[in-house]
Order: sequence, then C-alpha cells, then structure tokens
Amino acid sequence: MSNEKTGRRGKKRIWGKDDTELSLLALPTTIWYLLFCFLPMFGIIIAFKNYKVYGGFLTSFIKSEWVGFNNFKFLFSSKDIWLILRNTLGYNVIFIILGIVAPVAAAIAVGQLHSKKLAKAYQTAMFMPYFLSWVVVSALVWAFLSYDKGLINGMLESWGMERQQWYMKPAMWPPFLVFMNLWKGLGYGMVVYLATITGIDKTYYEAAGIDGATIWQQIRYITLPLMKTVIIMMFIMAVGRIFYSDFGLFYQVPRDSNTLYNYVYTLDVYVYKQLKTSTTGMASAAAFVQSVAGCITILTANAIVRKIDRESAMI
Repeated sequence: MSNEKTGRRGKKRIWGKDDTELSLLALPTTIWYLLFCFLPMFGIIIAFKNYKVYGGFLTSFIKSEWVGFNNFKFLFSSKDIWLILRNTLGYNVIFIILGIVAPVAAAIAVGQLHSKKLAKAYQTAMFMPYFLSWVVVSALVWAFLSYDKGLINGMLESWGMERQQWYMKPAMWPPFLVFMNLWKGLGYGMVVYLATITGIDKTYYEAAGIDGATIWQQIRYITLPLMKTVIIMMFIMAVGRIFYSDFGLFYQVPRDSNTLYNYVYTLDVYVYKQLKTSTTGMASAAAFVQSVAGCITILTANAIVRKIDRESAMI
C-alpha cells in the first residue's frame, strides 16, 4: 500500500490540452504585467543618479552621474517634506474611513429598495462620476467657482452679495476636496459592496424575519458580518495606497493655485513638479519612497488582520 502511494506521488504530471489553453488565456495578462509592471522597475536606478538628458534614454541613463542616496537626503531635508506627508497621510486617512463607511451605507440602502428599476437608477447615478476624468471635473468645478463667470458668484451677485475668490480661500478646500473624492468614488465602492450583499443567501433574512428580527437587526447581525471579509480586503488595499494621492484631485481641481499650496501639496504633486523642473532623480526618489512605504504598509495591515482574524486576511 505504501509503495502504491509513493509511486503515485513520484509520478510526474503530463502537460495536457487544458494546461495549454489556460496558458494561452493567461498570456496577454502576463505580457501586460511584464511590459507595464516589471520592466519599468528598471527605472528605479534613476533614483540613485543625477539624471540628465544627453540624447536617448539609454545614453542619458548611462552617462548620468551616480549620486547614491543624495536624492533621498535632499528629499527628507526639504522644508516641505513634512507638509507633503501631512497632507498625503491626513487626506488618505479621511478618504479610507469615508471610502468604507459611505459606500457600505449606500449599498445597504440601495439593497433595501423593493423597486429594481429605482435601485438601478440610483446605482447608475452614483456610478457615473467614477467615469469622469479629473480634467473634466476640474472644468465643471471652474464653471461653478470662477470669479468672473462662475455660477455661484453669478447667484451671489443677483442676490446683492459680493463675488468671492473661491480659489483664494484655503479654509474651504480641505472639506471640498474630501467631498469631491467621496462624490467621485462612492459609486464604485457601492457596486462592490452591493455585489456582496446580492450574493448573501436570502434564507438568512427569511429565517430572521420569521424570528421577528427588524430590518436594523438583520443588517447588524446578517448583512454586516457577511460583508466583513470584503470590507477588510478593501481596507487593506486602501491602506496600501496611503502614501499615494490622486494627482488629478489635488492638482487639476484646485488649478495649481499658489494660495492653496499648504492644503493641496501632496507626494504625487511633488513628483510632478520635480519632473517639470527636470529634476528626474528627485522625482524618482520620491516615487521609490512611495512604493516602499506602500508595500510595508499593506504587509503590516495584512499581518495585523491575520493576527486578529486569519480568514479575513488577503494572504
């Protein structure tokens, strides 16, 4: 008996037709990852060089002076680094909290609607902003907040009030940016959680209804516990990008206003401005720090979740 088991374990698996088909299906995705995810990692070396343009990329790459960690030293000795980190982390903490609470609440609310047509109408209305680019959104915001031709200033003037320089009022922009981020991302998160709610076995609710459970009790003891795994997964993924900011939100929407500098200057905006001034090594160093910090953050968050609830962890 033991010899038979040993023979079965030692037998090599023969490549079959199914393996070929699955490999061909996976080939486009593999090529995409190699070209756009792994190959660009070669550029990490630029973070350790004083990159100058001498012609083509490879020529510039080879001829550029090797400066070691000087770009990183300059980055962390910059007077703006703590402002940049404060804005990036501060906004993202708020975005993560609202990015879970609001879509979950919206998904539960839409899931409780009896009319399927009305539910689809709400889903479409909330999901539409997700497809708009920040360039389009910034134009819409400008149409409302422009000093000369803005709709809001036009209304204020018609009411006998003075026009306002909205792009020179720093105090209003942090809550406004939080609102814009929530408005644009709410529909996507809601659809993810709504799909989870749709997959819950309806017999749980029927049994709870027979036992006299109210709607709120069903949400608390059935819906939310069964959504826990997806909520935690979305949380871990969001935490992994806590050192990243939406460039369009913080650069396009405020229209790069110098007055709002202290409230919209994030790591992604910093990288872009460094590229504009041809300090490619500095931009690469900042992006490298983002990647490493994001990797550490997502692994730490996943490890904490695994300690608390192993089944809810991603790995």
